[in-house]
Amino acid sequence: MAGIYLHIPFCKQACTYCDFHFSVNMNSKPELVKAILLEIDQRKNYIEGEEIETIYFGGGTPSVLDEHELNSILEKINKEFKVAINAEITLECNPDDLTPQKLDQLKKAGINRLSIGLQSFNEEELKWMNRAHTAAESLSCVKLAQSKGFDNITIDLIYGSKFQDQQSWEGTLQTVVNLNVQHISAYNLTIESKTKLGVDHKKGSEPEVSEELSSEQFKKMIEVLQKNGFVHYEISNFGKENFFSKHNGNYWKGAKYLGLGPSAHSFNIKSRQWNISSNSAYIKKVNSAETYFELETLTDAEHYNEYILTRLRTIWGCDTKEIEQRFGKVMLNSFEETVKKHQKYFNSTDGIITLNTETRRKITEAGTDFFVISLVPGLL
Repeated sequence: MAGIYLHIPFCKQACTYCDFHFSVNMNSKPELVKAILLEIDQRKNYIEGEEIETIYFGGGTPSVLDEHELNSILEKINKEFKVAINAEITLECNPDDLTPQKLDQLKKAGINRLSIGLQSFNEEELKWMNRAHTAAESLSCVKLAQSKGFDNITIDLIYGSKFQDQQSWEGTLQTVVNLNVQHISAYNLTIESKTKLGVDHKKGSEPEVSEELSSEQFKKMIEVLQKNGFVHYEISNFGKENFFSKHNGNYWKGAKYLGLGPSAHSFNIKSRQWNISSNSAYIKKVNSAETYFELETLTDAEHYNEYILTRLRTIWGCDTKEIEQRFGKVMLNSFEETVKKHQKYFNSTDGIITLNTETRRKITEAGTDFFVISLVPGLL
């Protein structure tokens, strides 16, 4: 069981809050797609022959790929890897890209899950974010995709901005429920220093994100979505039964994944790799067979850290039997002592330890004991 992530680092315009690697200059797009095809040849053994259960096109904006570019990548993956018959194949897209013709092309190519970056239904907020689509397109694109037979749709929302008070946020949530999508990812607005929002904040023209407002909106979101059939299965993710993200779920469960494209990350249990975050350098180095990634071999402590960090974000939590099996008795004892010390944060059922809902959004002082691995006796 493994996954493939493809980073398509192109956008029509720069969102004010986004600090992912991307470029608004698409002149190198054909060359970059060719480099991704070559990277597949160079790194196809990284996940050691495991069956591919998920393929995820992220970015950037993967919906800027034309029909030929998308098909060439998927054909290459199917040629070089054993892809499961029922593999989840997700493509992130912007509402303004989803024309009837585009949706037909995606369907024909084998995309069976759409991740649509709506972010908001507020026209003023979308302009402030510098999104390329309108509030009307936020609604119409979902309905159009559904009419084209896409029955596994996830949408992205952002909460905590100055444009959303509690009343308008409740309206947003009701609009989402009425769209009848299968999955929702919702992220608290953060101010990153290298973004336009970060620069404006430093100048004093943008306020801090209100932690109190964000917390109240997060709680309201849980309440509304759970009442309407969504399971809050990870801090930022809500899905209806049988529609959780398999791709992200595999990340959180520690499965192997291969990342292709500039800035993409890979993990194969033994090591973690991340590609260079420069389109031109990535293309040049892949074509000349130079090293275009950094590699980190994981220690036992880092393995444990990653397991605890990712699993506590989810409803699946940490399995004490698995901790002992993977990390030994010393780590299990340390984990159980920490849980006992901070028991008000946790639920425990048959050896499965989870964070309670109130705590899952933000691991507080309990997290200190989990992640200061050097203090665990006998490990280092």
